[in-house]
Amino acid sequence: MTTPFTIRDAVPTDLDVIVEFNRRLAWETEDKALDLAILREGVDRALAESDRLRYWVAVRDGGVIGQTAVSREWSDWRNGWLWWLQSVYVAADARGLGVFKALYARIREEAIAAGDVIGIRLYVEDENHRAQDAYKALGMADAGYSVLEELWLNPSKADDTPQA
Repeated sequence: MTTPFTIRDAVPTDLDVIVEFNRRLAWETEDKALDLAILREGVDRALAESDRLRYWVAVRDGGVIGQTAVSREWSDWRNGWLWWLQSVYVAADARGLGVFKALYARIREEAIAAGDVIGIRLYVEDENHRAQDAYKALGMADAGYSVLEELWLNPSKADDTPQA
């Protein structure tokens, strides 16, 4: 059976939909309203420099219905790259169709083919049980880590008040 959508690398013309999907993602999962100017600049930069953050999109009837991005982390312990999934979002009317499953399969296939990628990781909100179930259904497991952070309003001024 073929899927009713295709997976491809994101391109600069996907900017608006990726910005909108990221805005929705932050609101739906964390009740966060993102600064759209900063978000747009960040997505634009990622699309221009895929070594920073690489996006894939799922497309149906010419429109983007889902997205996932990958950032990379070098593991000196394992002598290889870990690919971190980010910005996972599927449009509400496309949920349940296997969109994320197809995105994940494509990314996993490319990671294995790269030869120096040793695994895929992601972080998920503690209360987002639906997403956790979806990730576990694909073979992912709890890594036993907690994510801690310190974020700044302005990266050039590390003494700024941290963001919540």
